[in-house]
Amino acid sequence: MFLHRILWSAASFMISVADVVLPGGFVIAQQATIEVKNPMPPPAWAVLQRELLRANVDACRKFYRRYFDERGYLLCVPRWGADDGPDDAIENVADWPLLHALGGADDILTMYKHVWEGHLRQYTEARTTEVPFAREGMYYKEFPVMMDWMHNGEGLRVFNLQGLSDPDDSLLKLRALRYAGFYMNQDPQAPNYDPEHRIIRSMFNGSRGPLMRNTTALDWAGDPIEVEGRFRPLHGERNYEEMLAHFKDYTDTVGDHPQNMSATTLALNAFMLTAAELYRDWLLEYVDAWLERTRRNNDIVPTKIGLDGSIGGPEEKWWGGTYGWGFSVEVPQTGDLAHRNRVNGGIVGFGNAYLLTGNQEYVEAWSSMLDTVNASSREIDGRMMYPRMHNEQGWYAWHTAPWSVGALQCWFWTCDDRDRQRVFGDPWVRYLQGTAPEFPVQAMQQDFGRIRSRVAGIRSDPTTPDTRLSDDPMMFNPASVQSLNKLMQGGLDPGRNGGPVHCRIRYFDPIRRRAGVPDDVAALVDRMDAESVSVTLVNISQTDAREVIVQCGAYGEHQCHSVTIDEHTIDVNDSSFRVILSPGSGRRLVIRTTRYVNPPRLAFPWDRG
Repeated sequence: MFLHRILWSAASFMISVADVVLPGGFVIAQQATIEVKNPMPPPAWAVLQRELLRANVDACRKFYRRYFDERGYLLCVPRWGADDGPDDAIENVADWPLLHALGGADDILTMYKHVWEGHLRQYTEARTTEVPFAREGMYYKEFPVMMDWMHNGEGLRVFNLQGLSDPDDSLLKLRALRYAGFYMNQDPQAPNYDPEHRIIRSMFNGSRGPLMRNTTALDWAGDPIEVEGRFRPLHGERNYEEMLAHFKDYTDTVGDHPQNMSATTLALNAFMLTAAELYRDWLLEYVDAWLERTRRNNDIVPTKIGLDGSIGGPEEKWWGGTYGWGFSVEVPQTGDLAHRNRVNGGIVGFGNAYLLTGNQEYVEAWSSMLDTVNASSREIDGRMMYPRMHNEQGWYAWHTAPWSVGALQCWFWTCDDRDRQRVFGDPWVRYLQGTAPEFPVQAMQQDFGRIRSRVAGIRSDPTTPDTRLSDDPMMFNPASVQSLNKLMQGGLDPGRNGGPVHCRIRYFDPIRRRAGVPDDVAALVDRMDAESVSVTLVNISQTDAREVIVQCGAYGEHQCHSVTIDEHTIDVNDSSFRVILSPGSGRRLVIRTTRYVNPPRLAFPWDRG
């Protein structure tokens, strides 16, 4: 129940403070409430948005029925490996938790959780015969036994977003603490972390600890399988021998690599669920070590750290290691050279530290690296070219466009024009700058096409459970939420590295007590800068009012100072506020904030102390 004290009233809207009252009359909080009254005929973008949410869920239901059984097991041949391993199996429901958190129907969360539970059982039961460390199960303690964090991150990208919608789930909390403990030496079977040198001791790590030997092609490719005539590996291998050849140079894995910074999301989850400082402290300790190394390495994140914490290890090659700056390998099917620098995993760790502290040094470390790499440009055949790779001979792998990995994240975090200039041609950024007004409708129309195409693929997919690898259905996963995340929340794509959501605002339904916009409510963020975000909220129902809570930041990390409608401003001084939308009404709100000043929490607004 809410008792409203009117602070300002007009024909079009009313602003008040709501005392939140529990049964028995106990007041637990005060919350600014804005009641929007003025009619707004439903804009095209609002109708598209509501239909896109519905179409996403309906398509995911079709995918779920085709590819999962009653246990939640993926109908495929389960294997270990970097081609078609456990991470790919659960990636088949990538973006489903985010779809629910945006406002998708409740059964999308029910389906995801059924699949997640089935996935943990399926890959705990699945065993290798030749890969030594997975012979007792590919998962142990409900976690990969040991793998690199490009693949661990992909396998955890759905679990790491479950808390957006389901923070009170008891298994979520138990697992979050257990998973974080694997990297904080809380589990004696998983001594992944060296606190003296502040390193994760191997690129291959997990619930059975770090692999303290060089990896082999078998470790990466998994057990021998029949390929020709039965499977279609998505990397294009025509037989198992080519699968091994793909990984023949993937050997230098002992020591730390920036990919391992993706593991910090586990500690972030544990902190956001418990507020226990030990998780925050470990995350910052580990990321700060990488920050220091980056500064010592001329502002470039090194890709090889020795067991003694030295940059470059015994050979002093900062560009070394599997997936390092100098990691160029032969494609077995063609003989072509492929450049596979995976330093990008480090942006997750720097972003997690920034989420916790608001310390610009974490962002500046990455933006300085962008500038340093691009400063090595040179003119080649009359064109300015920019490098992507580095080895003993120096920079190589030249492209006409500057290197921009992580540039969008840097601009999002700082909202600084200098960082924006590194983001080349992004239509969302141009829309927010006022130069691409057509973006919202066009982006959502493209998503409708994507859903239609993928559902057609589901219907025509000729594979059967015994001719299907775990990554085969991924191309048909219809969840299309990235434009919704940008337009509704001002949010970054959390990506495939297992990172959290970074967004300017989120929504909750106080009537149904769940995350996401209520039925009939649409939201469009059209401007963002360092101090404010502007959003239009619309109730397309012409018969019923709707209530929505607007939270600043995915985890309440931003503090809202005030909300302005037209010329009128109300002080909020909280991480959230309530909006009541009369039937058929809508309004543009300018929300003034200070960002990254509150400890991030997964609790819903009404459960925050």
